[in-house]
Amino acid sequence: MVSEPSPAPRPARPRRLIVGLTGASGAVYGVRLLKRAQALDVETHLVATPAGILNTHHELGLDRRELEALATQAHAPGDVGACIASGSFATDAMVIAPCSMKTLAAVAHGLGDNLLTRAADVTLKERRRLLLMVRETPFNLAHLRNMTSVTEMGGIVFPPLPAFYHRPETLDDIIDDTVERALALLGLDEAQPRAWNGL
Repeated sequence: MVSEPSPAPRPARPRRLIVGLTGASGAVYGVRLLKRAQALDVETHLVATPAGILNTHHELGLDRRELEALATQAHAPGDVGACIASGSFATDAMVIAPCSMKTLAAVAHGLGDNLLTRAADVTLKERRRLLLMVRETPFNLAHLRNMTSVTEMGGIVFPPLPAFYHRPETLDDIIDDTVERALALLGLDEAQPRAWNGL
């Protein structure tokens, strides 16, 4: 009896990460995440709000074209028909870096009023990992309640607070370590956050 040949294995789906960028201070985190994901051969889908574009230009001198060139694919915030607006489009995780309090509030209340917040809502409903690098200080009660709501829904609130126990020498050291910690939380095994090994 001749056995039938085994079907060819299905090709692995590329790793996909959605990166949101809002108008909060800290555009460097989103830009550094995009560059690091590119180096790790991770497919990225960028959604930058108009305020995010403005702030990236103000803080880093990058225009829209230069920012979008860092992603595999860039989507306009108003394009609610984009692939990342549907749970049927498989992604591994989503990060909003930096995340404004306005965007946090929209995610916490499930508004889905643009592609960025819709993609975050999809990430939560599909039980995928969502990480919000929130930027504000001090927090008022609305901010804290919104962070609690996102956490209760399964999201991760990750203010980009620096660690000093590794004795960073430059601002880049601080930013890179924070980005590596974020990538590790997003499930990328190649991330290299510096581990604390005790005194």
